[in-house]
Amino acid sequence: MKQNHFAAIRNAILTSMILVPLIPFILALGTGYYYFTTSLESSTIASMKRIVEDHRQMIESFLEERKHDLDFILHSYTFEDLSQPEKLDTVFDHLQRGSQAFVDLGVFNAAGVHVAYHGPYRLIGKVYKDANWFKEVMQHGYYISDIFLGYRQVPHFIIAVTKEEAGKKWVARTTIDTVTFNNIVKGIRIGKTGEAYILNAGGILQTEPRSGGKLMDKDPHNIEYPSSNSSVETFIYKDVNGEKYLYTTTWLQNKKWLLVVRQERADAFRALISAAYLILLITVIGVAVIAAVAFYFTNRIVGRMQKMDVEKDRLNQQLIGTSRLAELGEMSAGFAHEINNPLQIIKNEQSLIEMNLSELKEAGQLQPSESLTELEDSMDQIKLQISRCAAITQAILKFSRQEEPKSQDIDLRSFISEITGMVAQKAVVHGISIEQDIAENTYPIHADPTQLQQVLLNLFNNAMDAILDQHGTSGGKLIIKAAPKENKTVEILVKDNGCGISPEDLTKIFSPFFTTKPVGKGTGLGLSVCYGIIGNIHGTMKADSEKGAGTTFILRLPAAV
Repeated sequence: MKQNHFAAIRNAILTSMILVPLIPFILALGTGYYYFTTSLESSTIASMKRIVEDHRQMIESFLEERKHDLDFILHSYTFEDLSQPEKLDTVFDHLQRGSQAFVDLGVFNAAGVHVAYHGPYRLIGKVYKDANWFKEVMQHGYYISDIFLGYRQVPHFIIAVTKEEAGKKWVARTTIDTVTFNNIVKGIRIGKTGEAYILNAGGILQTEPRSGGKLMDKDPHNIEYPSSNSSVETFIYKDVNGEKYLYTTTWLQNKKWLLVVRQERADAFRALISAAYLILLITVIGVAVIAAVAFYFTNRIVGRMQKMDVEKDRLNQQLIGTSRLAELGEMSAGFAHEINNPLQIIKNEQSLIEMNLSELKEAGQLQPSESLTELEDSMDQIKLQISRCAAITQAILKFSRQEEPKSQDIDLRSFISEITGMVAQKAVVHGISIEQDIAENTYPIHADPTQLQQVLLNLFNNAMDAILDQHGTSGGKLIIKAAPKENKTVEILVKDNGCGISPEDLTKIFSPFFTTKPVGKGTGLGLSVCYGIIGNIHGTMKADSEKGAGTTFILRLPAAV
């Protein structure tokens, strides 16, 4: 039942110690992760939009500059000037000095006839009146085409502008180097996988993506077109291989061309993924630390509770034993009183017999004889044993009195001899020899005699118990010494050749309720009480022992001088 009880307590404490810190830890970490990742994601998307905006401005600036170059030519020269091949060659040279993007330059009359041309193809005389680009430029005055093949059957795109002279319109047209334009668009670099390309409104490639695809091919990624009203739009989209990409798109050239910038999602949000892994690692470590600390302290708490429970049971047993000892003390005091009464009668009778014998001897009625001598010796022995019994009963009464401590100067030479006498008979019965060495110059000490008697009796009895365990009823030796020491102190040694104390037990012998004796033979309170008594008179008490060789208790007490 107790094991189940402690298991339930352990589970409750462990659950509380894990959940109480874990819940706020997870909430704080989750909240921080949410706001951090949201901020990082917003920052990444904003950065992508800013790059796309900058790239769009660069592309549109490039196209606008080429248009301005043509406008400058139209406003600087007449149709007749540019219709002359030599003049057109000179103008083209000036154009190329400004930009290498120009491939050729042509002049068209109002009928769409190619009247002058400078470039790598033979296009003079070709008629373009039905060409879509010619119609657009004649209608709007300015036109940038999609990539197309035309007469040359090579993918290219053109910029054309018109001018009206003497009521007639004429057109100047240039072809833009697709390689140069392609490099401008592809020049964007974002991470490892970022790329940019341009689509027309029909989803046809106007530049080549680095990931693959040719000019005038269908968009290989089949992205969803954004609304024509949106400026910059960002979205996540899977390509044909199932990889997720972050797309950012924006319209160019009055919604004719779509600039597409895309980057693998993992690459775009690399910092976000790294942060997620870091937070996951922190979470795992945090949970592990919380769990480890919870297990450690739970085991300590439950272990302490179990130890306290065991000590409580032991205390209950010791209290029962102590109450029995108290009862025994009261009984022994009663026995001592009862024994004293017949001892007094015996002593009186012994005194009466001695007196009668003396009177008979004086009256001459008893003659000296061997029988009379033996009788007198017997009477002396009776007198001696009566005195011994009286001393024993007095010692029992003194030990059993429950009084407030009353300190006084104690002469250790007589006091220790008196205590030794109380156990001398027990020692003789068990074959234990007692050696006593009390120095003549031993200082008196100031203490309560009853308490000091309790200390010494406890040490003597413990020593004899250890001797009996080691030697039985022969070979035992108990040595008691007392001598003055430095700093006005007295040292008392109680040494035996008993079974000794193990090193691990030696550190615990002064702890309450600790005992090495079998159940029922020791309370575990004796040495603890003795240690307290010596401490109260400002002394020290320690023990040296070797297992199987014996134990020495050393008492250092302040002298009463």
